Amino acid sequence: MATLIHTLADHSDDVNCCAFSSSCLATCSLDKTVRVYSLNGFSELPYSPLKGHTYAVHCCCFSPSGHTLASCSTDGTTVVWDTRDGRALAVLEQPGSSPVRVCRFSPESTYLVSGAADGSVALWNAQSLKLYRSGTVKDGSLVACAFSPNGNFFVTGSSCGDLTIWDDKMRCLYNEKAHDLGVTSCDISSEPISGGEHGFRRFQMASCGQDNQIKLWLIFSADSSGVELKYQCTLNGHSAPVLSCAFSWDGQMLVSGSVDKCVIIYKTSTGSTLHTLSQHTRYVTTCVFAPCSPLLATGSMDKTVNIWQIDLMQPCAGNTPEKESEVAVEDWSEDNVSAWLCAQDLEDFVGLFKRNNIDGKELLNLTRESLANELKIESLGLRRKLLQKIEDLRMKTLSVAVPVPDEFLCPITRELMKDPVIAADGYSYEREAMENWLSNKRRSSPMTNLPLPSPLLTPNRTLKMAISRWLETQQK
Repeated sequence: MATLIHTLADHSDDVNCCAFSSSCLATCSLDKTVRVYSLNGFSELPYSPLKGHTYAVHCCCFSPSGHTLASCSTDGTTVVWDTRDGRALAVLEQPGSSPVRVCRFSPESTYLVSGAADGSVALWNAQSLKLYRSGTVKDGSLVACAFSPNGNFFVTGSSCGDLTIWDDKMRCLYNEKAHDLGVTSCDISSEPISGGEHGFRRFQMASCGQDNQIKLWLIFSADSSGVELKYQCTLNGHSAPVLSCAFSWDGQMLVSGSVDKCVIIYKTSTGSTLHTLSQHTRYVTTCVFAPCSPLLATGSMDKTVNIWQIDLMQPCAGNTPEKESEVAVEDWSEDNVSAWLCAQDLEDFVGLFKRNNIDGKELLNLTRESLANELKIESLGLRRKLLQKIEDLRMKTLSVAVPVPDEFLCPITRELMKDPVIAADGYSYEREAMENWLSNKRRSSPMTNLPLPSPLLTPNRTLKMAISRWLETQQK
């Protein structure tokens, strides 16, 4: 359930942006001010409002520590404020003095990025508050920006529809035409996605635009070989341009606000709608989740900011349940199957499955032969990948219906093991889970917390055969 717990109505004009720190909420407006509130009762801080700008304030953001706040404006400046007393620490003038539309701190507070209407991108040293480097997008105004969780790169979005990936030397690493009518917002999940290959790390990104769409992307990043952007799927819940999108702190949810006056909260893994909020009376211009907290702020051209509390355990009546397990796979609709395909990086099959009316029951009954002969999937590699995903789904379905013997569950993930290995502590784990454990430089046993004498992992073929035999008995 999403519960409206507070409404702020202090701005005298459109609200353009909201930002959370661990203890405060900042809002900014066409009325030239930035307002700062305590999360304890949402009372406005004594030094608020901040009145350093001479024209509309378009964006605001807290540094990761919350000790500073940046705001940018049509006046061509980005102002950095001390959140303890509201003092202006610096006024950063954009190269070219163009109206500044967006600003963002890097995750380690190393840099502050500001982007402007003339396409200029300024990268400021967040400690000295001096210009470090600058660049320019090839077309359009710069209207959106997001940093990767590790701070190695950032993404900008422009009014001409491009997403551009930059490194911290302001080198353009990648460019993609994302939204035909222009990008309006983008965000990168703070939780990297596991399972990257060949030294690549994967991050999920969302972008939205004037085309009414939200697009989900995967960014593949490697220290030595740059980055690559891969389209995942499109979310079409809004009926008008989407002005803002943001991930929750754990990456499990995505929120969007639109010209249609609605706020939609999606489950990231499936693309299904958890909540639709329609309390604003004009365009929703901004939406953001609080860090490590079940709070959501939405701002609008109706001059208000609504504060919501999100109860993850009780989805709204009539909406898709938050947990997949609450709807049995065999009861999935064709749309549920399409969302699942997108979440599994199999979005190329969406059209094919829809044409063949594949619902949850049909999905579970697909075989190697039906994929080749009935659906005409020619690529052996794609058939294998799809079958593996379906088999994973069958096992999840089975684990819900029938209790799995505890010795078949990975101690780390508590899921049925597919590739069990024996670690140096004598316990068996799912290979990928244990490799991830070791890759995070943890050299202790997940079970005993004692030091591991060796990182060596040995395949547990006996356990793998036992799991296979148990699965066969359950399928009879």
